[in-house]
Amino acid sequence: MVFSTPIFLFYFLVLTLLAYYVVPRRFRNLVLLCASLLFYYWGEQTYVVIMFLSTAIDFTHGLLVERCKSRGNDRGARMAVASSILFNLALLFFFKYWDFIASSLQAAGLTFMPVLNIHLPIGISFYTFQTMSYTIDVYRGDARAQRSILNFGTFVTLFPQLIAGPIIKYKDLGDQIDSRDTSVEKFASGVQIFMVGMAKKVLIANNVGMLWDICKAMAPAELTVAGAWLGALAFSLQIYFDFSGYSDMATGLGRMLGFEFLPNFDHPYVSRSATEFWRRWHISLGTWFREYLYIPLGGSRVRPARRYLNLLIVWAATGIWHGASWNYLIWGLYFGLILVLEKKFVLRLLDGLPRWAGHLYTLFLVLVSWPIFAIEDFGHLTAYLKTMFGLGGAALADGSLVYYLTSYLPILAVAVLASTPLGVRLYHKLPQWTAQIAGAVLVLAGLTLCTAYLVDGTYNPFLYFRF
Repeated sequence: MVFSTPIFLFYFLVLTLLAYYVVPRRFRNLVLLCASLLFYYWGEQTYVVIMFLSTAIDFTHGLLVERCKSRGNDRGARMAVASSILFNLALLFFFKYWDFIASSLQAAGLTFMPVLNIHLPIGISFYTFQTMSYTIDVYRGDARAQRSILNFGTFVTLFPQLIAGPIIKYKDLGDQIDSRDTSVEKFASGVQIFMVGMAKKVLIANNVGMLWDICKAMAPAELTVAGAWLGALAFSLQIYFDFSGYSDMATGLGRMLGFEFLPNFDHPYVSRSATEFWRRWHISLGTWFREYLYIPLGGSRVRPARRYLNLLIVWAATGIWHGASWNYLIWGLYFGLILVLEKKFVLRLLDGLPRWAGHLYTLFLVLVSWPIFAIEDFGHLTAYLKTMFGLGGAALADGSLVYYLTSYLPILAVAVLASTPLGVRLYHKLPQWTAQIAGAVLVLAGLTLCTAYLVDGTYNPFLYFRF
């Protein structure tokens, strides 16, 4: 994939930052818009037209909503919001779900929907949610309609988070789109955050991801119970460092350009419940569904039965948002059911247990969930889950497990340690001058190691690009 080509990214970032800081402030959004469109065009070519269309539609709808509201025409404003939502959902449905539904219907003997073999545009799940929330925010009075299509286009296409998030709501970024401050200190901290994210992705996620690929590719007869759990652990670390690493890179790049993005991860693997886990994991998606789906459905203000139904609806949507496959829906409903049970009685039980019991409970549920998320083939998924629980005659362990565990133990240990807040806490306890020196040394070391790894390696997947 071209976005993971190091030479392209290096020259693109250097030239963009150079142009951004050379031009007068009033032209910086123009530089960002052009750079973002070039960045997206490099990966998607003609599909950049969809981005133009989405920008134009939602820009005009935002103005229409505000005009109707100012004239007291609430019905017209609601119709404009509904039109914007319908357009964005139709766009997402056609490109992401048409072939999935068509193939599912054909498997059931219904052929009225043809399979079109549609290519999924990179990042469409992210930028459609961002533009869809814009008109809702304008209607609610949480944001003012943007008068400049150039500025609005900058918001929609902002390249640091364009293709894999985090999902940024206009009400959180609108003022920064119009005006933002830059400084040497802010730029330097952005570089540091970016390098932390790159190290997460390149040095940790890529390496533990190879272990997951090995375990996933094993035939059911070869995979042991311990090997299946080791694979689930490897994928849990891969997806965390892959996505949180990209989020950090986006945050760092944004800060280099003067933007402040809200955090997207908060050490989720230290959670003591699934409820807490989902307050710490992919925070931007969780807040989006809470504000634009869960609360409009009634949220927690309704009777318990309806509240539990609302949770299941939200989690079904969360699951299918991640991909057009039945395993994502099952994964979403799996967590939806767990969260319902936690709200009903499990959280009260956990409060009476030691902290370590809550951690083990959460890690168990999360580790079981990741194979459901990662394996789309039902036969393969069923066999893998059976092996995890010792069903189907799988051996507990064998010699290959010892070999892989020994080979990957150092990177697994680093990944487990890095997934906790320990490193951050130690860093913040250092004296300021020591922290600055340590930060500079780590940035240079990270840059050297990541560059060497990218030049020499070929395994560099970005898991969330396909969502």
